[in-house]
Amino acid sequence: MGQDERRRREAAQARLQAAGISAPRTASPLRRNLGIGALVLVIALATGVYVLWQNYSKATAATYPVTRDGVVVKAGNQNAPRTVDLYEDYLCPACKQLENGVGAQLTTALNEGRVRINYHHVVILDERSTPPGYSTRAGNAALCAADAGIFPAYHSRLYADQPVEGSAGRSVPDLIELGTELGAQGDFAGCVTRQENSRAIADATTAAVADPRVAPGGRFGTPTVVIDGVKMDLSNGDWLSRVTG
Repeated sequence: MGQDERRRREAAQARLQAAGISAPRTASPLRRNLGIGALVLVIALATGVYVLWQNYSKATAATYPVTRDGVVVKAGNQNAPRTVDLYEDYLCPACKQLENGVGAQLTTALNEGRVRINYHHVVILDERSTPPGYSTRAGNAALCAADAGIFPAYHSRLYADQPVEGSAGRSVPDLIELGTELGAQGDFAGCVTRQENSRAIADATTAAVADPRVAPGGRFGTPTVVIDGVKMDLSNGDWLSRVTG
């Protein structure tokens, strides 16, 4: 840089300083490199988290067979060495906690053929929605979802989007829309609209309360888990090892 050019720049800087204006700063090479490095690290971490999430999702995606027998959805290899009977109500907060806590582990056990699960659809909380009836409505829709080939995903979403007690819950059109979103096949909309399983769900609930294995002494609640004919104490986490071990 020539002396004339240097003098002009120094004079310009002096005028800016006299006016109380700071000259624009240019980031140093070190600062630029640190900034670029931080950006690369953030991108790498985000990519890593996404890959782990994808792998986890694939590992717990339902690949097991599903059939239906009345109000019971039979999941998994029917020759599996362990049989789990799970009684649930889709408005039941404890059922949602069970799904959130061990749902992925149960799916893995089903996928690997270590267990078969009979999902029993019962209703004990119909009166806790406003107006009453959400438990039956959701249970019926879940059975329709089994016929439509989307039960695992539909079952999961009913708990993920569980309404609070006292609310109306999902309407029939809402339940149909959810099934359509998940790729329901056949006459899913008609099945949900007709609520054709409602009477059978009520009868199954009465039968469960009368079953001493499920409701000893007439005490019945959801969720209830029975493994190979023995009711589990869900406050003791050891029960899960019978399924996943």
